[in-house]
Amino acid sequence: MILDFTNVVERWGMFELTMDGPSHGNPFTDVQLSARFIKGLSEAFAEGFYDGNGKYRIRFMPEEEGVWTFETSSDCAEMEGMAGEFMCTAPSPGNHGPVRVKGTTQFQYADGTRYTPIGTTCYVWHLQNEEVQKQTLWTLSHSPFNKIRMCVFPKFYMFNDTEPDSYPFEGSPESGFDCTRFNPDYFAHLEQRVKDLAAMGIQADLILFHPYDEGRWGFDRMSTEEDDRYVRYVVARLAAYSNVWWSLANEYDLMKHKQIDDWSRLFRIVQECDYGGHLRSIHNCRTWYDFGASWITHASIQHADVKVVSECTKQYGKPAIIDECGYEGNLDARWGSLTPEELLCRIWEGTCRGGYVTHGETYWNPEQILWWSHGGELHGKCVRRIEFLCGILEEAPDHLAYTSDSYDAATLSASGEYYLQYFGPHRFAYREFMLPEGSYKVDLIDTWNMTVTPLESTFEGRFRIQLPGKLYYALRIQQIKE
Repeated sequence: MILDFTNVVERWGMFELTMDGPSHGNPFTDVQLSARFIKGLSEAFAEGFYDGNGKYRIRFMPEEEGVWTFETSSDCAEMEGMAGEFMCTAPSPGNHGPVRVKGTTQFQYADGTRYTPIGTTCYVWHLQNEEVQKQTLWTLSHSPFNKIRMCVFPKFYMFNDTEPDSYPFEGSPESGFDCTRFNPDYFAHLEQRVKDLAAMGIQADLILFHPYDEGRWGFDRMSTEEDDRYVRYVVARLAAYSNVWWSLANEYDLMKHKQIDDWSRLFRIVQECDYGGHLRSIHNCRTWYDFGASWITHASIQHADVKVVSECTKQYGKPAIIDECGYEGNLDARWGSLTPEELLCRIWEGTCRGGYVTHGETYWNPEQILWWSHGGELHGKCVRRIEFLCGILEEAPDHLAYTSDSYDAATLSASGEYYLQYFGPHRFAYREFMLPEGSYKVDLIDTWNMTVTPLESTFEGRFRIQLPGKLYYALRIQQIKE
């Protein structure tokens, strides 16, 4: 057999081996395929997958430069023991690798570059018509977002009642689906959208399961064997993309056909199959998952009160993202009708409590294309103000941490060096501070009108700052360097 594989791949890029194999029977269940990758003392395993038309693929994301060797293992004789080698080169500019956890509350890229998740939610944007998908990509390219939450499966829910053009398995809603036979075209399209996001520097937070099916397609109530096979297939196809995160489920506690033990098993499968160790979490509706579990890298929370984020990081010792605190919009639902001022307030509050808060938008329109699910255009007022917040954070030291010293105002600080304090709905006339030795400069930040006003004086020791007594203000205090 002539092997078709990538001879040269950059660090954190994708190596791909393609082989011809059997197409009779059910190749998705009848054939086992994997490969062992070795470089010196480093060793990794990657499962292969059937991609239709007699083609089998194995993908691998190398994390070390130099010469790697590989050898396949298969119960199909013609694909057993195929060996070769490839060169892993230095990463190209802009390739920082996958995102990892840094310490207990932060993230960074694999090469140590700073990463602060600025997220949004567009559940099934990739399943809309081509025009809407292109509009979504254009909108994202002109936004501050560097992470997007999106489903693998289609969604049947409010404003989501049309059938997608294709499905993840062979079959139809009328005849039913054969969950032992994947539809490679469906997943190839998903991959293309993941690649499009990667080109813009956006992380794809992929939601593997969700409850918005209710038996319409049956993907929410597959058997244990079908669930496991599906997770292995998705990981085999997508784990070589450095911009992928795994979210086991959205609102996992609403999925009536799965128990806690099922989620534990599925998490372990992802851990076992994802040699790249991409980030892993699970999202709740009412009941938090045990984020202290070893297979969880960070907390993913739904909660309207973003103040819980500081207690969450303290309890679990992991970064915490409030992936749903409500949406800026005007729907006939509590969760989908926040004012832009309220959503921005929650984002600033959660940020200054040492967490991360995801954006979402649900403005009704005659076309019924809502950003939160379909993508398309953004109509709200928050995005440019989130971009303003990004600028503030980019200028701040990367070792900021939440401090509870100022319990009545959310504060990020690097003690004696930098303080960012948010007042939110409180209209203080003044604030008093007692800071370590040194001289400090102070900026008054209007988070809604996006202005930064430096105060003329310098400050030392114990001092008072006069404030305008208005909503949504913050203070930035920085030590003056000699």
